[in-house]
Amino acid sequence: MEGLASSTEELKKNVEHHEKKMVMKKKKKKKERLGWIEWLRGWMYVIHEMLFQRIVASHLQNPMPLPPINDLTCIVTGSTSGIGREIARQLAESGAHVVMAVRNPKAALDLIQKWQNEWSGKGLPLNIEVMELDLLSLDSVVRFAEAYNARMGPLHVLINNAGIFSIGEPQKFSKDGYEEHLQVNHLAPALLSILLLPSLIRGSPSRIINVNSVMHYVGFVDTEDMNVVSPKRKFTSLVGYSSSKLAQVMFSSVLHKKLPAESGINVVCVSPGIVHTNVARDLSKVVQAGYRLIPYFIFSPQEGSRSTLFAATDPQVPEYCELLKADKWPVCAFLAQECRPTNPSEEAHNVETAYRLWEKTLEMTGLHSDVVEKLLEGDQITCRYGADSTEAN
Repeated sequence: MEGLASSTEELKKNVEHHEKKMVMKKKKKKKERLGWIEWLRGWMYVIHEMLFQRIVASHLQNPMPLPPINDLTCIVTGSTSGIGREIARQLAESGAHVVMAVRNPKAALDLIQKWQNEWSGKGLPLNIEVMELDLLSLDSVVRFAEAYNARMGPLHVLINNAGIFSIGEPQKFSKDGYEEHLQVNHLAPALLSILLLPSLIRGSPSRIINVNSVMHYVGFVDTEDMNVVSPKRKFTSLVGYSSSKLAQVMFSSVLHKKLPAESGINVVCVSPGIVHTNVARDLSKVVQAGYRLIPYFIFSPQEGSRSTLFAATDPQVPEYCELLKADKWPVCAFLAQECRPTNPSEEAHNVETAYRLWEKTLEMTGLHSDVVEKLLEGDQITCRYGADSTEAN
């Protein structure tokens, strides 16, 4: 595997260009959507990834070979299907203690039984357990974090994999009042990452891995209209999904900056590529037919899991994250589906919007603006969801 740090200089060439554009944009009126050139460039990137992802990832083995990870404890959200299922299984077969954080515990328990039977005779029984987590309920997120933190044990890798893309569906809101793509793909994983910091500190060096999407390249975040309800933008499932994925990159970048190097916690976003997962069930029949006609271009879940597994286990990843932090990089580490560093979208480099999004996200999830600093100091914090408070044990 090529050294990650060697890619930094290549990425730097684009950053100064982005920063100059950001300075010029500040002098203009408030941006309300992507410019048509940005939008076109984003779609060209999406199409390029679909057409050439198998070629650029041809150097990767399938399944991805993992280093010894018997001493790792990993939480994987959305691990009963698709990419998450492959991630959980491969981590467990490589020796990790895996916590499947899922909405349907029975389905997860059935999977574990199946995996144990298939693994029988190959080594020690798989070390997997199930904890209930419903990302459409912020109360559920807080309860999950409280229960895990109460164990007083370490967490080495948090993989925020669960996500939704309700293609063609009308706009829906969670019981918390937030648009469903926004809550499942951004707000809930952001809240979970913050609340699990005490356990990640105990597991340091540790990692937060956010499974993102190439679709963030066509996303736009309006911090004054997070639910996409104003007449300025018409809601579609594509708008909801792409915007939520861009929000995840922006939030991750600010969290990356707020976690000091001595904390030993690194934040990474990854693109799994264009993957044939359960999201295809929500596609129109025409698009589903297209999926079946071009299997060569679309990754299987096992192939799509490789970039996340790499980000979660490769020893060079923390070094790369620390290098970005030392260089005051404007965005967090972003790994493409071929397990190499890449630049997220131009809009993801908008530092001013990223910090506004950070504050808005904390407000929407019921956290105070100094929550990270308090948790790093071991203080108690409060959240309006779940119980009255969360201990930073």
